[in-house]
Amino acid sequence: MDRLLNIWHGWFIALFLFCAALVFSNGVHWILFRILHRKKIEGVSRSLNWGLHQYLGKPARAIFIITCLWIVLPLAPTQLKPYLGPNLHQLLAVAMVLSLGWFAAGMVYVLENAFMRRYDTTAEDNVRARQIRTQMLIFRRVVISFILIVTAGGILWTFHDERLWKAGTGLLASAGVASLILATAAKSTASNFLAGLQIALTSPIRIDDVVVVQGEWGRIEEITSAYVVVKIWDQRRLIVPLSYFIENSFTNWTRQSAELLGTAFLYVDYTVPVEAMRAELQKIAASSPLWDKRVCVLQVTDLKEHTMEIRCLVSSRNSSESFDLRCIVREQMIAFLRDNYPEAFPRVRFSSTSQQGESNLRQHPAAQLSSSLEM
Repeated sequence: MDRLLNIWHGWFIALFLFCAALVFSNGVHWILFRILHRKKIEGVSRSLNWGLHQYLGKPARAIFIITCLWIVLPLAPTQLKPYLGPNLHQLLAVAMVLSLGWFAAGMVYVLENAFMRRYDTTAEDNVRARQIRTQMLIFRRVVISFILIVTAGGILWTFHDERLWKAGTGLLASAGVASLILATAAKSTASNFLAGLQIALTSPIRIDDVVVVQGEWGRIEEITSAYVVVKIWDQRRLIVPLSYFIENSFTNWTRQSAELLGTAFLYVDYTVPVEAMRAELQKIAASSPLWDKRVCVLQVTDLKEHTMEIRCLVSSRNSSESFDLRCIVREQMIAFLRDNYPEAFPRVRFSSTSQQGESNLRQHPAAQLSSSLEM
């Protein structure tokens, strides 16, 4: 009976120590992140609003629990020592390495948020912010990939097997050779990876850039390590390899600035008063909030056989507003011509040409005779 009580007493102490470690680690975790959360709400320290709780909360809790368990293991009763042997220590070591790798990956996200706080991507002129965001996105993936390799090597180092230890030691050393092998076996994958680094450094495209790729107009929605997702205006998605943007030409409407010049072409008769149309264009642009007050020009850009080409050139803050403003200019300029100069439309000249031909036929009797003979 005394032996049974001693065994139960030992298990009770072990259970108590485990619960104490669990409660202590979670208590410290809760208090720490509760303080950070309260500071975030009260606005006492906006510098802490970097996603600490979101990215570091769970890995920190795991590290606290594993650390507390390691501390209380030597205090376990003697009767339990046979059950708390190398296997449990090995399990805790692997769990600690995984938790540290998880924590390091979370720190990458926290540092990215802290750095990106200086750049507002929602601002009207956000070219620099989108460039930094794209670079941070690609560098973050490269760093996290490196962390995964180091974590895998660390797990192998925790084992007391010499072969596994050597494998963990050579994992990083063989990364260069593995890269060469992979580059030879998968040329497209390697080229896309290198293209991603070039895009991060030179920034030919950025997140939310407006581009024309393969005749499709859209915005850069996502840049992965292998491809770019272009959100087309009709909500389709165009998937383009990263290497395409390095090896081929494409149009980037927001490379330096989001501001654009939009054109609207009108084809009218030679008799139309250009000055009146120019004054009307000024009124249309001034009445629209889409015009940024930089450029508003109307010019005769070409003369065709029956019509005169007039170009309305207006400026806008971005591509979306430019498209809408161009549509407004077309609609209101056509309405202006219809209401004030209906004879300015090309169909009037076609009608007058037909009447002139009939009058010429009546003036030449020989032509009338020839026409009657043909009939």
